[in-house]
Amino acid sequence: MGWKSLDDVNLAGKTVLTRVDINVPIENGQVTDTTRLDRIKPTIDSILAAGGKPMLLAHFGRPKGKVVDEMSLRHVVPALSEAIGHSVQFIETLEGAENLTAEAKAAEVLLLENIRFHPGEEANDPEFATRLAGLGDVYCNDAFSAAHRAHASTEALARHLPACAGRLMQAELSALEAALGAPERPVLAVVGGAKVSTKLDLLGNLVEKVDKLVIGGGMANTFLAAQGLNVGTSLCEHDMADTAREIMGKAGAAGCEILLPADVVVAREFKAHATHEVVPAHACPEDAMILDAGPQAVARISTAIEASKTLIWNGPLGAFELEPFDAATNTAARHAAEASRAGTLVSVAGGGDTVAALNQAGAAEDFTYISTAGGAFLEWMEGKTLPGVAALGG
Repeated sequence: MGWKSLDDVNLAGKTVLTRVDINVPIENGQVTDTTRLDRIKPTIDSILAAGGKPMLLAHFGRPKGKVVDEMSLRHVVPALSEAIGHSVQFIETLEGAENLTAEAKAAEVLLLENIRFHPGEEANDPEFATRLAGLGDVYCNDAFSAAHRAHASTEALARHLPACAGRLMQAELSALEAALGAPERPVLAVVGGAKVSTKLDLLGNLVEKVDKLVIGGGMANTFLAAQGLNVGTSLCEHDMADTAREIMGKAGAAGCEILLPADVVVAREFKAHATHEVVPAHACPEDAMILDAGPQAVARISTAIEASKTLIWNGPLGAFELEPFDAATNTAARHAAEASRAGTLVSVAGGGDTVAALNQAGAAEDFTYISTAGGAFLEWMEGKTLPGVAALGG
């Protein structure tokens, strides 16, 4: 751990430039999901308790360096204030932040207008970063979800001021370090989803880091086809067969066991409650598609979970959005949740579909850590350096 936390920096009497992710969904002027607002509260509370004043920097949407009214953070202020339990003073311009009014100085928390209204943000412009740095004394990055971007407020600022990770960033980095950096073995990875092509870097990195790798979802069909099995009308990237065989070869050389489904659930229609049957993976009918892993496959995954100390999960095992083709994902996820709750497993999961699938299974709450960071989570799992983390000295 090369980065500092809020506990390692003196914040008393300091203005703390705090990069947060409050890119929340809004409908008819109302925030419809406050998860991201709720998650920054521990950081803000810590800064205030240490005698610092948080000045929040955040993006909202993709205004591409222009002022776009519907992407103004002004719309988020009421929900933000309620979520963190502190008064929030909104500052419309950089000039306003440089010349704070008495009212702004009296507020507990300051929020600067959408940082992406400035072209210098996404360009990681040194002059813009210098101007931002002039607004505060300490830099705190609490936006892991934006850490894979080298922007002024996520990367350059850390080189101008004493820098540290906020509580959410700290939790995320600690969880990922426990899962991939120095994990307790055996380590099991579950990787699902539609396409192998979108997860090549991920699979290539994981086979050298984990002891067993479960491949599910549409990706599993590509691997089955690469072994010469007929997958009927299933979603399958036949042009990725050579790549799938390469990954299997790399896994073999690294001593990583790949678990593909021995049996599958097939149907003739892609819809909920379609007529379906369980068949061996090598016996998919010509006119049918594989929509889920079968009971034997799930039993094998459950056994692998029981035998593991660490689990990394990204992606569903089947067409989880359609009943009953959510069965494999739900069963395996609940099994992992039980082991996590019992304290025998450290489980880390992330990615959009993953969070939705684990929530649907009722398993999310018992996982050790669930990342909402999407792209940054995947890039970390792929073994890539994240600029926002590297800038903190991590």
